Parts: sequence; C-alpha cells; structure tokens
Amino acid sequence: MRLLATALALLALAAAGCGTGSSDAPRAPQVAGAAADPGTTAYDAALSEPRQDSVYPLVGHAGVDALHYTLDLTWNARAQQLTATETLLFRAATTADQVRLDLARQLTVGRVWLDGRSVPFEHPGKDLVVEAPVRTDSRHVLQLTYSGLPEPVVAPTDRADFSTSGWTIARDGTVWTMQEPYGAYSWYAVNDQPSDKAFYDVTIHAPKGEVGIANGRLRSRTSSSTGTVTSWQLPEPAASYLVTIAIGHYTRTTDTGPHGLPISYWTPTDRPELVKGLRYTPRAIAYLERKLGRYPFPTLGVLLVPSLSAMETQSTVTLGIGDYTLSHDVLVHELAHQWYGDTVTPDDWSDLWMSEGMATYLAEADWTAGHGPRTLAGILRTWATTYAGRLRAQYGPPARYRPGSFGEGNAYYIPALMWDTIRQRLGDRQFWSLARQWLTDHRFTSQDRDTLAAWWSRRSGQDLTPVFHAWLLGPTEPLWKAG
Repeated sequence: MRLLATALALLALAAAGCGTGSSDAPRAPQVAGAAADPGTTAYDAALSEPRQDSVYPLVGHAGVDALHYTLDLTWNARAQQLTATETLLFRAATTADQVRLDLARQLTVGRVWLDGRSVPFEHPGKDLVVEAPVRTDSRHVLQLTYSGLPEPVVAPTDRADFSTSGWTIARDGTVWTMQEPYGAYSWYAVNDQPSDKAFYDVTIHAPKGEVGIANGRLRSRTSSSTGTVTSWQLPEPAASYLVTIAIGHYTRTTDTGPHGLPISYWTPTDRPELVKGLRYTPRAIAYLERKLGRYPFPTLGVLLVPSLSAMETQSTVTLGIGDYTLSHDVLVHELAHQWYGDTVTPDDWSDLWMSEGMATYLAEADWTAGHGPRTLAGILRTWATTYAGRLRAQYGPPARYRPGSFGEGNAYYIPALMWDTIRQRLGDRQFWSLARQWLTDHRFTSQDRDTLAAWWSRRSGQDLTPVFHAWLLGPTEPLWKAG
C-alpha cells in the first residue's frame, strides 16, 4: 500500500489541470522490474510504428510508441473515486519538445515524472501534454498520479447496442469497460490508437466483497477486511481498445480447453446459472483451432458484464448479459477475434473490416452452417442479396465508411462475402492455409490492408489486389456467386 499512499499525498499537492517540476517535489514512485529501465529490450516485441488515425485523427498520438504500462488502480465505489499510479515505458517515435497522451479531463493529474525527474505538464481537454524534450528512438519512463470519477466517452456510432465507450458504472455499481474504437483514455493515460501495442501489468484494489478483473494471467489475489487486491499481467502486446477492466461481485469458475488451456469464467455472483452456457467455450476453441491454428494466448477468460454488446478484449472476452450476447455464435465470433483482431490488429480504424470480416465469416457463416439447418451458401446468399448492397449504400464501403457509423454491418457482412469469394478462387485448402500463415507471419503486430492484400497475392500466386479493392473500396457491390 505504500505506493498508493505516495500517490494520495501527491494528489493533495496538485493544482487541477497543470503542474510544475519544482526542485522540492516528491520522488517518483519506485518501479520494480524491466519497466524501471528505459534501456531494456525486454519489451521489444511491443515496438510499433504508431500513426495518426485516418478516421479518428484526434485520438492517439503518432509521437509515442508505448511498450509497457504498469497501472495501480484503487476504486472507491462509495465515493465514486478512482485513484491511480501509472508507469509507462515508451519509445519516442519522433523528436519533439513535448510528449502527448490521451487522458480524459475528468481525471485530475497530480504529478508527472520523466525518467525520475518531476516535469511540468498541462492537461487541456482530453490531452495530457508533458513538457519534456525527447529524441527519435530514445526510450523513457513516464510516471504520473491521478484521480477522479471516470466517465465513458461518446462513441462515434449510431448502433443500438452501445453509444458510449470506456469506464462505465452500471446501476448495480459494477464497473466495466468496452472501448472500441477508443475510450481507454477515460481511465488511464494512453496512446489510444490500434497501431500502438504494449504490454500491461495491472493491479486493482477493489472494495470489500468485490473483485477486480483484467486481461491475461491472474498473478495474485488477496482479500482483507478492507477489500480485494488482484494483480494481472498481459504477457503479449495488446492495443488499448483490447484492454478490459471489471470490478464487482464476481465468481470465478475454471475450465480446461484444448491442449490443457486454462479457462476462467467470471460471472455475477448472484447469477450462477450463467456459467452453463459458457461451457461451450472449449468446443468453440477446438472449432477455431481447426480453421486458424492453435489458440494464440496462454490463458482464456470469459467475463460477463451488464452491457448490450460484446467485445473481443484480448485473452479475456467481455460479453454482455443477454440472450443474444450470450448465444454460441456471438461467443464464437468474439473468440475468433483472438486470432483476427487480437493476434493481428488493424493499424487504422479504416480497416476495422480486417477483424470483423473474418470473425463474421467464421462465426455467423461457417460455424452456423455446421451447427444448424442452413447451408453456408444459403447464409451467404441472403447476405449478398438482402444486406450487402443496402449497407454499402447507407454507410459506405467497408474501408471508407462514414466516421459517425463505426461498427455497422458494412464492416461485417461485406468483407465476409469477400473472404468467401477469395476462398472459392483459391480452394479451401490453400485459403485456410494462408489464413493461418498470415497470423504466424505477423504475430502480435498491427497491419494495414495494403500489406494484407500484397501478402495474400504473393503467397497465393494470384493478384488479389483488385478483389480487395472492389469489395472494400468500390462504390458498388461486387457480384457474389455460390461455389
């Protein structure tokens, strides 16, 4: 608890929205392990080429390449207060006089240190601006303390199942997060854009009787008269939109998947019956492994939250509690993203289709055809004749959609039809072989559609670029034929 006591003392000294690096400022919190050393190569697997997003350019900063986040979070449910200490190991992607991160205005920053030295900062709006010069490819440790009541941010969508993203407090007091295409900045300082992947270590101090849940491995869990402390580690780099947090009354049920995969189901303590439907998970993983190769992470979790939506949060999928979101095809869809979306992530939100198209093709088409009366050709024919043209006309091509219509059906059904067109052209054996090899060759990176189209063309021995271009960028719907 010593680190949090330091954080609280620092917050008491802070002025809202700005700070200075006075010579008598308290020392930066101590950080153990590789994250304390800016020169370490331990996190080189998280090296990225961050970019300004073409669809949402005001979120994310191309000058920061985050390598590792250490987050120590304390949630006081009664006071509705989050108190946090954060350490970020990053590479400067450009030479600049400032370091910029995304951080919501509702969170008051106490102190900021760069490489152990207290530095001045400003916090206008949603940006945390640290006044410190950095050189291209230099590595640094940025630390800060902050507190406040996080609020979700408005999501750029007109979908019915969500309108905000980020830190959300349900009526029963449960905290949960879904943050696609952005919204992680509602609860920590982050480069909130998918081209920048990083490792995470997260510690959550939850109120008495509750538990904090995050992605990856549960390293420790201790309870006392004051609350529960859990420590989590993501051992592979993840984009910020794939990070999850939940705090509430949860029960953990364990299971085992293929190859001895450890599985945890996190369900509301007062809803024990919900575990039953989640036990389909090992069979869903077995089906996906036959298509895409071995499950890419060392653990798997399924977390239920009071939402109308679902999210492919990395290695711990987050599902809303409802008949649709708890259906097997939605479970398969979110699990399919562990390969397409999490292992390989689009580096720009114009390429949302890279994740959704393959997950839709696998879950709502191939899996559904194998577990019901409808055929694959019949399912796809309905999409082609009923949905695709209307969706393209209403929302735009999948890779050139209206910014205010994030996550609409054009990013799901149209690219699924494209993938089937390519499968028919290449044949099942080559198509699924390449679908697996793409993941192996680009493991834990973020990629763009030009790279993907060129790779598929080169590996297949056919120029598939016109196919990708017509389906993803063309103004009119290509003809899909059953084969």
